[in-house]
Amino acid sequence: MTRLSDPPASPAFIGPVKHSVTIRGHRTSISLEPVFWDALRRAAEAEGEALNALVARIDETRAASLSSTDRHSMQHPANLASTIRIWLWEKYCE
Repeated sequence: MTRLSDPPASPAFIGPVKHSVTIRGHRTSISLEPVFWDALRRAAEAEGEALNALVARIDETRAASLSSTDRHSMQHPANLASTIRIWLWEKYCE
């Protein structure tokens, strides 16, 4: 329960927000926390491409890795939202 004396929640702790994007002509929705949406927008701007284009490029990387993985392995493929978070982590944190 939130009390009036409690500090406001940090933007870093706000839950996922759903946005629609178009990938290869197909509309899909992605749920990401606001900090990841902000980072993704900054990355698209820095790379000089539209947000949809960057998401499509990240998705192509995911699709390529899915086709190259052993279908019988115990690993589960990452969904698009997870792939975007990993891509952002690799871009800004490594």
